[in-house]
Amino acid sequence: MIGLSLAYLKDRGLNTALNILLLALSVASLVILLLFSSQLENRFDKDAQGIDMVVGAKGSPLQLILSSVYHVDIPTGNVPLDTVELLRRQLGVADAIPLALGDSFRSFRIVGTEPAYPALLGASLADGRMFAAKMEAVIGADVAARTGAKLGQRFVGGHGMSSGEEGPKHQETPFIVVGRLKPTGTVIDRLILTRVESVWGVHGIADPGEDHHEGESEEAHAEHAGAPEVTAVLVRFGSPIAAVRLPGFINRQTNLQAAVPAVEVSRLLALVGVGLDAVRAFAVLLMLTAGLSIFVALLTALKEREGDMAMLRVIGASRAAIIGQVASEGLILASAGAALGLLLGHGVIGMAAASIEQLRALGLNALTFHPGEALIVASALGIGLIAALIPALRVLKTDIAETLANAR
Repeated sequence: MIGLSLAYLKDRGLNTALNILLLALSVASLVILLLFSSQLENRFDKDAQGIDMVVGAKGSPLQLILSSVYHVDIPTGNVPLDTVELLRRQLGVADAIPLALGDSFRSFRIVGTEPAYPALLGASLADGRMFAAKMEAVIGADVAARTGAKLGQRFVGGHGMSSGEEGPKHQETPFIVVGRLKPTGTVIDRLILTRVESVWGVHGIADPGEDHHEGESEEAHAEHAGAPEVTAVLVRFGSPIAAVRLPGFINRQTNLQAAVPAVEVSRLLALVGVGLDAVRAFAVLLMLTAGLSIFVALLTALKEREGDMAMLRVIGASRAAIIGQVASEGLILASAGAALGLLLGHGVIGMAAASIEQLRALGLNALTFHPGEALIVASALGIGLIAALIPALRVLKTDIAETLANAR
C-alpha cells in the first residue's frame, strides 16, 4: 500500500510539493518560536543565577539589568565606590560584587570585578589562574575561541562596548591573559574579567588604596585620583528580609536604583510574549490551512480514481486496506512536511545566530532540541491523518457497481 500511495503522490507531483511546503512552513514557524522563546528564557535564567538584585545609577531598571547582568546594553551611569561597602554592611546581604564597565576588546566586554563574580556563575578555570594584580585578565571560553588568546598574551582594550570596533585604544595600559575559563553556557563565556582597579588605571583614575606619590599632598592626590566609581553592584541576599527591605531602601536614595532581575526579565518576556503569541497563532492557522489543503487534494484525487478504489474492493481489498492506503498518503505528506519544517526551523535559528551578534550573545543554538517539537510533529501528523480519513470514509460509502459502470 505504501508503494501505491507513493505512486499516486508522484503522479500529482506539483500538488504534492505545494502541500508539503505549506505544512513545512507552519511547522518551521512553530519550531522557530519554540526554540527562540525557550532558549531565551533558559539563558536569562542561567545568566541571572544567584543575582537577587542589581544596584546602579538612576534610569531604566530594565536597562540596568540588561547592561549589568546580560551585558547587551549600555549602563545607566556610575555609582560611588562607597555603595559597595554600604551594601555589604546591610543586614541580610550575603555578597555585593562590583562591576566596572566601559571598554572592550574585539567586541568582547572588559569587566572590572572580583573573583566572586565568576564563582557566582559557576565558572571554573580551564587553565592558568584567577586575576590578582592590576592589568591581569581572565577570559571566557568564547573569547578564547574567537580571539585565539593564549596564556601570557598581551592585548589592548578600546573605549566603548558596542558590537563593532572599539573606540580609541589604551595603548599605554595593556592587559595580560593569566587564565581562561571553561565553557559555562552563560554570559561569562564572552567576557574578559579583570580587577576593578585595572579599569580605573586604564582611564587614569588612581586606586584610592594606593600610596601617595612622594611629596604629593592629600588634596593633590585626591585630584589626581579622581572619584573612584563602579558601574553597578550585583547583590546576593542571605535572608528573605533583605529582599523585602533593601530594594525600597536603595530606591529612596537620590542617585541609586535597585532592580530585581526576576521582575525585569518577567516584564521583558511578557512584552516579547505578546508578539510571539500573535505569530504563534498565525503559525497554527497556517498548519490548519495546510491540513485543509491536504484534505482538498486527497478528496479531489480520490474522485478522479474512484474506479481504482472500486476495483480494489472487487478484487478483495478490505475496508481497512482501503482506509490504510488513503491514510498513508496523508501521513506521507504530513511526515515529509514535518521533517522539512524541522530542518527549516533549525536552519533559520542557525543562520540567525550566525549573522546577528545579539542573538549569538544570548546563546541561540540551532543544535538544541526541545521536547515540544515532538508535540508539533505529532500535531502535523494528526492533521494529515484526519485530512486523509474523511475522503477515505467517503470512498467506502460509494456504490461499487455504479462507480464501475460510470468509470467505463
